[in-house]
Amino acid sequence: MPTQPTGSTYGPPAGPASAPSSGPAYAQPSAGPGYPQPAAGSSFPPSAAPAYPQPAGPALTPPAGPAFPPAAGPAFAQDGPAPAGGQGWPAPAPAAPARGRALTLVAFGLAVVLALVAGVQAYQINRLSDRLAGTDRRASAAQQSDATRLDDLDQRTQVLEKQAGGQFNPEAVASAVLPSVFRVRAGQFTGTAFAIGEPATEGGTNLFTNFHVVESVWKGGGREVFLERTDQRYPATIVRVDAENDVAHLRTTSKFTGLKAASATVKSGQQIVVVGAPLGLQDSVTTGVVSAFREAKQGSGPVIQFDAPINPGNSGGPVINGQKQVVGIATAKARDAEGIGLAVPIKVACDGFRIC
Repeated sequence: MPTQPTGSTYGPPAGPASAPSSGPAYAQPSAGPGYPQPAAGSSFPPSAAPAYPQPAGPALTPPAGPAFPPAAGPAFAQDGPAPAGGQGWPAPAPAAPARGRALTLVAFGLAVVLALVAGVQAYQINRLSDRLAGTDRRASAAQQSDATRLDDLDQRTQVLEKQAGGQFNPEAVASAVLPSVFRVRAGQFTGTAFAIGEPATEGGTNLFTNFHVVESVWKGGGREVFLERTDQRYPATIVRVDAENDVAHLRTTSKFTGLKAASATVKSGQQIVVVGAPLGLQDSVTTGVVSAFREAKQGSGPVIQFDAPINPGNSGGPVINGQKQVVGIATAKARDAEGIGLAVPIKVACDGFRIC
């Protein structure tokens, strides 16, 4: 506490007592030595300096006197200077309850977590969609590749089948042709005849042979000849003849499979099979190639030259290509020579008799 200057008085000025105009009231300590309060209108006697004796006895109570109420004015809740104009400090806003803040933070955290989970799932779904799309593309490409391979295999198979079909197989040709080839007996002469084309309109089967095979019967006024195969014998009739081209048309009431006539002209080097009954020997098969196609000359029609061996009895037999089609009718061989056989082109016979 500050010291008072010498000779000064401590207390209100002389006159009637009055309440302090401002400032807080000073409370007295509740224990310890008390300081005497001046009576109303009195003052401390002057001295050189105020002394602060330490009481040795019980605590002193202040004398009775008027209390000084605090002057009207705002109370300062915060440390520091009072605001200008005598205004009080604004009251702080009430704080949000701790539980509400915790719930808000939890809700915000859950929202963030859900957003992250949704984002991750969307990313995974997008990647899965991309993978599925890629798998579909690869599967489609693989299917297309497989389809292309299958097409290639089909094309190769077709090519191989054509090549196999084009391969000359005398055994297969003979097996397909022999049931339609017969030994023909006309009086004292024998030769070969074969079924051709579709069944006859009157029923039965049409056949071709050489005219010179049935010439003696035809000129003698007879029309009946016989077809022989293994142990079977079938009667046949001479329907018509073409002496110039050495072709005769026979018909039998029995039913046999007719051979198919080739539509294309033979070429040199084409492989052939000749089926007949040389010297009466049934079901004889020889093979060779077409040597040449000879155009018609004076007094004779066109002929096919081939090198397959033939002998008497082969006359009237079919000359067959690799496709089991008849290309000609064996008719003669060159005397005093080997490998020169002649055949009437099947087109000549078909055009002349219209039964192919």
